Amino acid sequence: MTHLTNRRRMLAGLAAGVAAPAILRSTRAYAANPVLRVGHVSPRTGPLAGFAEADEYILAGIQEAFAGGIENNGKHYDIEIISKDSQSNSNRASEVAADLILGDEVDIIVAASTPDTVNPVADQAEINEIPCVTTDCPWQPYFFGRSGVPGEGFQYTYHFFFGIEDWIAATLDMWSKGDIGTNVAGLFPNDADGNAFGDPERGLPPAMTAAGFNVTDPGRYQVLSDDFSNQIAAFKEAECTIVTGNMIPPDFTTFWGQAAQQGFNPRIVTIGKALLFPSVIEGLGERGDGLTTEVWWSPHHPYTSSLTGTSSKDLAGGYSEASGRPWTQPIGFKHALFEVVADVVRRAEDLDDPEAIVAAITSTDLNTIVGPVNWDNGPINNVTKTPLVGGQWQKQGEGYELQIVGNGPAPEIPITADLKLLG
Repeated sequence: MTHLTNRRRMLAGLAAGVAAPAILRSTRAYAANPVLRVGHVSPRTGPLAGFAEADEYILAGIQEAFAGGIENNGKHYDIEIISKDSQSNSNRASEVAADLILGDEVDIIVAASTPDTVNPVADQAEINEIPCVTTDCPWQPYFFGRSGVPGEGFQYTYHFFFGIEDWIAATLDMWSKGDIGTNVAGLFPNDADGNAFGDPERGLPPAMTAAGFNVTDPGRYQVLSDDFSNQIAAFKEAECTIVTGNMIPPDFTTFWGQAAQQGFNPRIVTIGKALLFPSVIEGLGERGDGLTTEVWWSPHHPYTSSLTGTSSKDLAGGYSEASGRPWTQPIGFKHALFEVVADVVRRAEDLDDPEAIVAAITSTDLNTIVGPVNWDNGPINNVTKTPLVGGQWQKQGEGYELQIVGNGPAPEIPITADLKLLG
């Protein structure tokens, strides 16, 4: 496909260094079927690489599903996916997104894995008027982190995932399963996620205070900190029995090791982002047993793929069989991104027109492997939500299994184990 808006033509002229090579253009022009290009940005390397651990497996499966093309208005379109690594760096994410748009001339761009990847990619898509779908980032840091205005929102960029309010609901439901006390230690980094989760008006502290908890928030710490002594001292002084917040894996590993050294032993620890991945829990050894986190997707989720008919259980099992590794939560959402792409490609009135592709995105009503995706039902412009429950890592044989221990906000997702307290 060769359509470009006037704005993209102008920007492409200013960015000759990333212009698509001629052979690429001729390949598109003389293909037996028209080709629709999908750009994909993900943190394959760096501290967020856990989010992309299953990318190779998922993309191979999607390519197989797309092998016969997708029909739109009587034509078969070949789908070409071009995936690039953000290196867990927001500046790099912006660069590769611009390269995909201006150099590879993608028709749709998708991205996942925290605001560090999602936001700069979405911003590039909005500036360059390219349809964009993103996930794996709570909607508040996605929307407000991009200076979104409620009631106005964005024109080209759309997002599906849970919100901080859902994280709070799932966490409080999980905490209600045991006698854990009421003094909460808050750990919030100085990044988009940390600032959103620690926000004094819309974040965790006011919601937990309203629920009867006492929150100790020592303030924002710098990402990749090597010393949490001041935070631990404040938590011990406040007699905190609960730890919560949002951290990257290296920061939690540092904190949790220092907590043991300094005699800080909470009854429950619920941390977003850092505790999502089995590799992190394995690295903590016995100290990983009983840690809790949110669960956005699992083999127990009762959903199937609209693209392949695969169940959540079979998608997770297929990855483990192919890789020899435990399933990870991003598997479902990476797959769902391309479910949405396939559905949009089928329904768009004119795939040469970005506005028509955007119209198809906004009218999406699709049951995916992560649940329903429908932007008519969102909490704010450009956003729709998916279900969330609470989970705990529990010893299972030689390793750990993420069990669902609280499902109050989404009872259709079954509980698989009882909550157990630390210590």
